[in-house]
Amino acid sequence: MANYQLAFALTLFAGLSTGFGSLIALLARTTSRRFLSVSLGFSAGVMIYVSMIEIFQKARAALEPSLGVRAGTGATVLGFFGGMLLIALIDRLIPSYENPHEMRSIEETAGTGQAAQSSMKLRRLGIFAAVAIGIHNFPEGLATFVSSLQNPATGVAVAVAVAIHNIPEGISVSVPVYFSTGSRRKAFYYSFLSGLAEPLGALIGYALLRPFMTAGVFGIVFAGVAGIMVFISLDQLLPTAREYGKHHHAVWGLVGGMAIMALSLLLFL
Repeated sequence: MANYQLAFALTLFAGLSTGFGSLIALLARTTSRRFLSVSLGFSAGVMIYVSMIEIFQKARAALEPSLGVRAGTGATVLGFFGGMLLIALIDRLIPSYENPHEMRSIEETAGTGQAAQSSMKLRRLGIFAAVAIGIHNFPEGLATFVSSLQNPATGVAVAVAVAIHNIPEGISVSVPVYFSTGSRRKAFYYSFLSGLAEPLGALIGYALLRPFMTAGVFGIVFAGVAGIMVFISLDQLLPTAREYGKHHHAVWGLVGGMAIMALSLLLFL
């Protein structure tokens, strides 16, 4: 029987890491750029490896018995690129200034606050960022939840990767709100709320899909999850990791994430 409690707990942990990001922003004066670069590279490595080696293959295994090898593989590929298209469309619909995929460091965000002419304008930026992150967290929450249901070990790895990925998003919400209101409590509150969209997205998405959750539907959803995570890694995590540190910081983080993911999968064979 699937462990729904564990899957929900992991999704909640991943989502609420935005609150951890806000605490870092509110308590730290500067960003540890090397640490952030390696961490984001690590998160990308985990997501890419588990998506291509584990999730994509399990999606294909779920589809092949009913569709055959050729059609099952084709459906998996379509689901994979469908997931990429979904997250790309979400990105497209959100203006880049409010888009959490256009991340900034603590110093850069604080500089924005000092230069702003109106505290209301800056507060609006923080609220928009919270809404944008909430929208992004819906498919990410479903990805974490479904991965955890299929394999708890995979779910833990995905949850940790998504949590690392959410920390800079918490910074992008909390700093503008703090500079506009002077309240650390409000800054943390908005960041915390944006993270709740992750478990909410998991519950809503799974509730909608559960009545139709045959092996074939599961395979398509799982393939889409793989596409979503690979797109996030290539579009956001790796470019941001390179911006925060030197090229090799991001690369070694990427390799380390893949190695840890590979080891964890071997231990649970």
